[in-house]
Amino acid sequence: MMVGSFSPRSRVGAVRPSHLMYTSGVGSLVDLPNFSVLVKGLDDWKHPIIPQGGVGEPPRHATFIAEPRLLAAVQALLSRTVQHLRPAPWLPDKDTYPQAELTGVPVVPFPGWMRCTACNLLARVDSRAFGFENDKPNKPHEARFFHQCGKGTKKRLAVGARFVLACTNGHLDDFPYLEFVHEGGPCPAAAKPNLLMEDRGGNLGANVRIGCQRCGAERNIRQAMGKRGRDRLPGCRGRHPHLGTFSACESRPYVLVVGASNQWFAQTLSALALPKGGAGELDTRVAQFWDNLQHVKAPDMLPFMRSMPPLSFEFEKWGDEELWAAIERRRGEEATGPEQGPEGYPDLLTPEWEIFSSAHLPPPSDDFTAYRDRDEPVPPLLKGYYSDVVHVERLREVRAMIGFTRLDAPDPEDPALVKRVPLARSRPTWVPASEVRGEGIFLRLPDDLLARWEAQVESSEAMRLHKEAYGRFREYRYSARTGQPFDQSTRYDYWPLPRYYVLHTLSHLLIRTIALECGYNSASLAERIYAGTENDRRSGILIYTAVPDAEGTLGGLVSLAQPDELIRLTRRALTGAMSCSSDPLCAERLPRTPEDFLHGAACHVCLFVSETTCERGNRFLDRRFVVPIGEPGLAIYPESP
Repeated sequence: MMVGSFSPRSRVGAVRPSHLMYTSGVGSLVDLPNFSVLVKGLDDWKHPIIPQGGVGEPPRHATFIAEPRLLAAVQALLSRTVQHLRPAPWLPDKDTYPQAELTGVPVVPFPGWMRCTACNLLARVDSRAFGFENDKPNKPHEARFFHQCGKGTKKRLAVGARFVLACTNGHLDDFPYLEFVHEGGPCPAAAKPNLLMEDRGGNLGANVRIGCQRCGAERNIRQAMGKRGRDRLPGCRGRHPHLGTFSACESRPYVLVVGASNQWFAQTLSALALPKGGAGELDTRVAQFWDNLQHVKAPDMLPFMRSMPPLSFEFEKWGDEELWAAIERRRGEEATGPEQGPEGYPDLLTPEWEIFSSAHLPPPSDDFTAYRDRDEPVPPLLKGYYSDVVHVERLREVRAMIGFTRLDAPDPEDPALVKRVPLARSRPTWVPASEVRGEGIFLRLPDDLLARWEAQVESSEAMRLHKEAYGRFREYRYSARTGQPFDQSTRYDYWPLPRYYVLHTLSHLLIRTIALECGYNSASLAERIYAGTENDRRSGILIYTAVPDAEGTLGGLVSLAQPDELIRLTRRALTGAMSCSSDPLCAERLPRTPEDFLHGAACHVCLFVSETTCERGNRFLDRRFVVPIGEPGLAIYPESP
């Protein structure tokens, strides 16, 4: 991460590439040892140029991530101007590439107010009150702001003032300390008075005094908290500090503490890289090497292009005529004017379900290798529990960031429910992305078993309470942000099918069993639930490794799909679900008016997993729908194998 312009001594810290997708992405606040910074928008990012590798080879940008299916989905949601998925700016070898010292993500100090830890002076970071030092090239994390407030030359550490403003439209701004102290008016004694911030501690929330040195006015930050304090704050200025823009906004901001977990939520899309044959595979390769191929102006240039790295061996399977047609297709796609996509998320799960549910799996490839047991895909003891078991020996998942939200997490099914903040001032030509290579297990439940179970629980009180809670959940989220009446016609939009509860709960039970018994950290696993829609019902679960910056687990997870291991895991998962140390509170839990939580018999002891593992934020879970607790008739599996 680099403050200001890309120059020596501008590096102030480091984060893992995966953090730039989920915890420290565009628009987020990153806590460094001595101050906090905000990651700037894509307009200010600079990807490194890799020097030529061979004679005649021009310098090129760092590698793009090729995944046409995901790129098309991003274009549908954002704009057709998006042409690339790019990893974080990074160069693999600092010794070989000296410019790697200047490679990073641009950031700016935020909040814009600093406080001296010695004298409590509160002033803007761009004032002349504070200095900045970053003198150790090998220790960028020791960069700091300082204040010379005493006698001599001793430099006292200055830290960021810890309060900011945020609104439900995604805006973020500095807390208006000057106006707050003087209750909206100017200081009567000076145009730019010095302020003091004194933290008095206490057990009843924030107890921070803000005082003016010139006129003596002072107020406690508590007066800006809560509903009454919020009504006294000035209106939102519509500021996007990561873009450097302001816009009209009618919302009232909330006071947040720097580091609050709700100041930033990533909005991402993910897709598995599925094998393609013929033109589909060729189009994928052309997209991957488009930086080189876009300069090919005529077919007679192809023989020369094939003789030069890095394309020497990439297109051997195709003739010049096929390759030129693919280049022209790609050029035609780029020439298409920008257009805005639909409001709903594109369907990325259907092609994956079609692959896994097919009777004939595709041939092995570098990105996807899957197989079934030749003799008997499902062990005899599990015939009534699963209808298919697929060993996914190799897979690649690509994730792209399309925006972020503040104060409220985005809904994975309804992109319009929460206001998405853009990543760039104009329509971006690329978005940040990452790829994960790993392995997994695909399990399919019998369709007739799920159909009988759905008919059995459709009119049950438990399922009715779950559906009503979902309606309240949507209403409360909408009303809390807009203050307007909720549209009752959309109350149950995007509610998952009852079978989703079964598939999702079983997935969590298996993940927790794998983590407890087989040594995998549950945070290194992820799930994809294939429940389908009302008109296209599905019944699949994919559990796979999802550790960024790693190349899978060398077959450790796939081995658990072997008959004996799968029987043991399933038996332990279902047996363990029968009881929870929080019972009877957990076993009896159901969401009732006015509650809006979206789980029943589920808690941190028995079902919840980490945020990175669950695709729905630990919602839509209930043990009573899988094993017999309370009402045996609600369980899809009355007995363990």
